[in-house]
Amino acid sequence: QPLGKKGKKMSTLEKVTDILVEQLECDAADVTESALVVKDLGADSLDFVEIGMSIEEEFDIEIDESEYEGLKTVGDMVNVINTKLG
Repeated sequence: QPLGKKGKKMSTLEKVTDILVEQLECDAADVTESALVVKDLGADSLDFVEIGMSIEEEFDIEIDESEYEGLKTVGDMVNVINTKLG
């Protein structure tokens, strides 16, 4: 498990924030659970694919294509990840 700046285990939201900031070059302060990935953070369909691949790799999970369609906000992503992680 990667450690955050304070040496604690990073939360799912922190990891997703890091991925989104890296992929979209957006401000971490803009990445909230209610932020819309496309509208608020500026992701396009290619970004979404790359974000999905990064999430799958980071968390060692698989997200089905049908699940991607429901991912509108950062919180949606966090919920899907946490559900898959059990």
